[in-house]
Amino acid sequence: MVKFILRRMLVMIPQLFLLSLIIFVLAKQMPGDAVTGAFMGNPNVTPEQVEKIREQYGLNDPWYVQYGAWVGKAVKGDLGQSYTHKQPVTSLLAGRVANTITLSLFVLIVSYAVAIPLGIIAGRWSDTWVDKLIVTYNYFSFATPLFVFALLMLFVFGFILGWFPTGGSVDIRIESGTFAQFMSKLHHLVLPGLSGALLATFGTIQYLRNDIIDTKLKDFVKTARSKGVPEGKVYTRHILRNSLLPIAAFLGYEITGLIGGSIFLETIFSYPGLGQLFIQSITGRDFTVVTAIVMISGAAVIVGTMLSDVILSAIDPRIRIE
Repeated sequence: MVKFILRRMLVMIPQLFLLSLIIFVLAKQMPGDAVTGAFMGNPNVTPEQVEKIREQYGLNDPWYVQYGAWVGKAVKGDLGQSYTHKQPVTSLLAGRVANTITLSLFVLIVSYAVAIPLGIIAGRWSDTWVDKLIVTYNYFSFATPLFVFALLMLFVFGFILGWFPTGGSVDIRIESGTFAQFMSKLHHLVLPGLSGALLATFGTIQYLRNDIIDTKLKDFVKTARSKGVPEGKVYTRHILRNSLLPIAAFLGYEITGLIGGSIFLETIFSYPGLGQLFIQSITGRDFTVVTAIVMISGAAVIVGTMLSDVILSAIDPRIRIE
């Protein structure tokens, strides 16, 4: 297992290198840049002065020179300077990363807490009214766009009922480090987290339901029943044990999906995470921030894929051999 993990980590190195190259080249194709945008239309700054600033930041160098300089600094933990926010990208991202991870974990935990019981119920009592109700909910969650559902949740529970805050990640009037601040963060997290979690259940419910229905017909289950094993033990020891293990393998892929979804959630709920900063940086042509965020997201996808492979290999040793 250790060799398998080390091998997968070695494979990640060229993947990250290729990813960084593609991201950098694509980002350079974006029209304009932050320096030009910041001083455009400013009568106090001449075009010559803007050009001098561009030269100072190396924006006039060939792309491969800029890429080499960027990689050299990134390896040392320096992701450059944000032209829009006037601060190092590393310190700018530090506070946002924590919020995005917290929101993603909340969505992941709640979606699993909802999806696994519903999948088990639908699979065990298939073709009953309970199963049809769950399947209807599943189709609804699959067909509803995230931004539409999130806006509806914000309108109903944020603006009409006023149960939850409509923006931010904490009440800034509360003293830092107190229990009240923790509760305030949780209060701000619930609405965007539920909006994402209730639509993220589709894959888990569908897979678990179908797998339980399929496993119920397997020979070893029929054998257990013929031996007089109680129905409850047939489900817990034979059916669920086989059906639940692959769900763990999807954990890594779920993480990759949450990263994309956080962009919509953070933007709609004004939640200060990487997703909201990503949109702001694109509109502000803040090239260094965009590159850093996409790189972090891409690295998280690669790590999530590796995590899924490791879990799958732990469940099925044949994958390690291959």
